[in-house]
This record gives sequence, structure tokens and C-alpha cells, in this order.
Amino acid sequence: MDPLEIMLNLDRVIPHYKPVISADSQMVVGYEVIAFFQEEGGSMERMDWFFDDSSIPDEFRLEVNNYIHQQAIDRLMNEEQPIHLTIYYDADLLIKDNGESLLSILHSNGEKGLDLHQIVIEIKDTYLIEQLDTLRNLIKYMKTLGIRISLHMEQPNGSLDRLAIIQPNIVKVDTGFLKDDLLPHLYRDVHQSLSMLSRKIGAALLFKGISSYNQFNYAWRSGGQYYQGRYLKEPQAAFIEADCCQELIRTNFHQFVSFERRKVKAQLKLMEQLNQKFKTTLMTINPDNAYDDTILSVGSACNELAFRVYICNEEGIQLSSNAEKNTDGEWELLQEGRNKNWSWRPYFFENIMRMNVEKRGLLSDLYTDIEKDELIRTYSYPITDELYVFLDVPYAYLYDQEGLL
Repeated sequence: MDPLEIMLNLDRVIPHYKPVISADSQMVVGYEVIAFFQEEGGSMERMDWFFDDSSIPDEFRLEVNNYIHQQAIDRLMNEEQPIHLTIYYDADLLIKDNGESLLSILHSNGEKGLDLHQIVIEIKDTYLIEQLDTLRNLIKYMKTLGIRISLHMEQPNGSLDRLAIIQPNIVKVDTGFLKDDLLPHLYRDVHQSLSMLSRKIGAALLFKGISSYNQFNYAWRSGGQYYQGRYLKEPQAAFIEADCCQELIRTNFHQFVSFERRKVKAQLKLMEQLNQKFKTTLMTINPDNAYDDTILSVGSACNELAFRVYICNEEGIQLSSNAEKNTDGEWELLQEGRNKNWSWRPYFFENIMRMNVEKRGLLSDLYTDIEKDELIRTYSYPITDELYVFLDVPYAYLYDQEGLL
């Protein structure tokens, strides 16, 4: 598509509206403005590329921005719905004129009755680092006007520092990486750091590109407050009924919650089973036994549940060898584990404190064991206030039990 053709036919630049749906109410609470160009044959082509192409003259992009945004604002003001409107702006273009073009159109419409609290400006995290100070000051000013800022994180794990500095109101991420044959709950850590930082700065998470049940489940599990995607609703030429997706979302949420309940019950059942087994087993073990003798006894007692057992102290230092089940199903001692320090593992000290207070064992989340390259869970149990036994539960066992994967 030729940029000059677009400039000569602005009347064929047509806004569409991608619904933004809230997890709280399951209602449409806003729209993202998407620009389309109507070809002579009547087909509609998305223009996303146009606004990010720096080879196109700035005045061209500014003119099309103003044209499409004015149409969208007119519709917003005519509809008089209590919704927000998200308009995209290339950060580089925004910085070049210090936001004057954007602010001019917003101020002029504000004088006609537009509530600037209904406007969300979306930028991407692809701007140059040397532009950060200028952009931060501009964003800070727009926030004082009531305008909200959405930051589209194209590289979530590489832009956390920018997120902390910009402090947007909305953080936008894509679920497109998650294919439909993958289990969404296995990938929740992909956006965990982003979710935690967003919560700390008071930003809401918006997940875009939701095209399947699995992706929707991932967005829900990852703490998404807002959702977009064709699984829910495609971009429309006009605003739609606010409750158009409510039944679908409520049905999905019910399924998500039911699955989580089954999973929690299965984990609690396994923990109770292990707690009882450990209580019984430890009563038969002489506390003066060598650590390696103790882990071999525990392994034998939990033979169907474990493939590795070891003992650590409260500082995370492994005091025993590894008792591991070999290919013949027999337990053997591997010395290389002795004196390793596991205090660096996430939640290690939190779990140690919990075991001391609750006087019972804990079951970890799913994670991939480096040596076996398979998904496992680790069960830990307090032998004393200073000693803890760790038992690794293999994938084969978890697979056979409903709710443990």
C-alpha cells in the first residue's frame, strides 16, 4: 500500500473499534481505535504499519493520526457511553513535537465536552533510551490532565526498567506466543515479573491477541484485568453492546475456577498423604542415624511418590547426599549433592518459615528439573526446627493424578 495513496484518499481511512473487556464486570469498558484503509475493490486493510514507519514523512503520519482520532472522538462524544477510548501514538512522533499535535486535538475536543479521563494514549516500549526523560515528562503532564497512559510491552522481560520509570496506568502484553496445544498454566511465569511490577506501580494488565480458550485462560491466570482478541470479539465498525461477551466470559471463568479448585484439592490430598507417610516413617527412624541412612529410609517409604530425596538445614545447605532411584527402581546415594547451597531458590526461606510455624510439609509449584528435564514438584517436610527433608515427585506420578499438572 502506497502512503501517498492514503494521503490522497483520507476519506477511505476508516476507524474500527477493538473492544476492551473488563474481568471485573465482564463488560465492554472501552475500545482501541484501529485504522483501516478501504481499497477500491472494497476490501479493508489494516494500517498499523503506517504509524510506525519512520520513512514516511512526519507530517503525513500526524495528519492521518489527527484524522482517524477525530473520527473516533466524534463517535465517543455522540454515543455518550461511560467508556474509554485508546488511541495509539508512535512515541518517537510524540516526542518530536512534544505532544503538541495530540494535545491540540484533545484540548479542542475538551472544550466541546470531551472528558479527558476517557482517553487512553498507547505507546510501545520500542522508543530509544535517550528519549526516556523527555517522554516521562510529557507523560507526567498528560496524566495531570486526566489522560491515562498504556504501555505496550513488546519485549516484557527487557523493558521492566522502562515500565518502572514511565509508570503507565495500563500495561499491555500479547498472548500470541502461547500456541493452542500448550497448557497455559505451565507458562504463567513468563509474565510473572511483569505482573508483580505492574501491581506495585498500580497499573492494570491488559492482555491482547486472545484467539483461543487456552490464551484466555493464560490471561486470567496471569492477573489480567482487561482482555482483547478475536476469541472474545473482533474489531467492529461501530460500538457494540456492552454485555456482548458476558455470557461467554462467565462460562469460561466458571471453568477456570472449577479447574483451579480441582487442582488445589489434588495438591492438598497429596500433601496430606505425604504428611501422614512422613509422620509414620520418621517415627521408625532413629534421630541419631546418619543423614544418608535417613534419606534412604524416606525414599523406600515413599517409593511410589519420589525419585530423589535429600536433607538441608535452615540456611539451605545440603547436609546429605542425594538418594536417587536408578533405572532399575533401586535407591542409591550420589555424593555430588552434598554441601550444595539451595538458598537462592525462589521462596526457599518463606517456605522454611512456613514449615516452622505450621509444623507440616509443603508442596511446590510445577517446575522443570534441570537434570531430568521434566516437570516435577518438590515436597519439603520439617524434621526438626533446623533440618528439612526434600522429596522430588516425578512427572510420571503427577501425570497419573488428576489436578497435579
